Amino acid sequence: MRVAGPWTHRHVSANGIRIHLAEAGPPDGPLVVLLHGFPEFWWTWRHLVPLLAGRGYRVVAPDLRGYGDTDKTPRGYDLWTLAGDCAGLVRALGERRAHVVGHDWGAAIGWSVAALHPRLIASLTGLGAPHPTTMRDALLRDPLGQGRASRYMAGFQVPRRPERTLRADGGARVERIMRAWAGRDWIGTEDFADALRRNREAIRISTVAHCSLEYYRWAVRSQLRSDGRRFARDVSGPVRVPVLQVHGADDPCVLDATMRATRRFAGAGFTHHALPATGHFTHEERPTHVGALVGAFLDRVGGR
Repeated sequence: MRVAGPWTHRHVSANGIRIHLAEAGPPDGPLVVLLHGFPEFWWTWRHLVPLLAGRGYRVVAPDLRGYGDTDKTPRGYDLWTLAGDCAGLVRALGERRAHVVGHDWGAAIGWSVAALHPRLIASLTGLGAPHPTTMRDALLRDPLGQGRASRYMAGFQVPRRPERTLRADGGARVERIMRAWAGRDWIGTEDFADALRRNREAIRISTVAHCSLEYYRWAVRSQLRSDGRRFARDVSGPVRVPVLQVHGADDPCVLDATMRATRRFAGAGFTHHALPATGHFTHEERPTHVGALVGAFLDRVGGR
């Protein structure tokens, strides 16, 4: 999974695990942490890493806990621990603060870090996923809209069988998921074909399929337990940093209305961009546009 490119690879110990990351840009530049989502790994940021590094930022793209070359622990897939992984990574890199950019689960982690470790976050950019509490509320209040769009999560709650289907036939289900979630302009391109190949390989690494599904299992099952209520309470306040959201208008699994409802958690400024003819993978489908939006946002909020 250590794909060669205009970056270097290394491991960093943080929050009790070894985290693999790709890094680029000047070592004294403002730190930007890029957090990927499902069903991908750090390589999803292949376009944004050089774009942001070229603007003078120190950019790191880690594999999340349970993915790629990062440790695959038997537990720790709750948002408290995952936020702790990000916070620990910032400290391990010798920085006091970082700009966090997250996609999908990476966005949920970014919101959690901003709420639970506010002194470590300079700004937050969320792609393809809202604040975790916004998603929970949308699932309950809009069962025919966001509930229907998120029904795939129910299938992930069954033990063992989802893992087998993700690994079967060389990771063919990952391809089906990406085709269903991607915008029509990206499907059929050489870049899309490369993404399918890389992500099908990544899901077949030992235990990655199981670890990636544990994120969804905690998210759903915790709603019936005290830890879910406690987490919702701990992240309920508005974050203290500027927030940028970029969303695909054709995203079939997260509705634009759900994304916009996140505004109530952004206490220090909120900007939302909905990109037409774009699906769930905004930063891969429209890398130049998204890179420009993110770069301009970082520059504006004092990143340089």
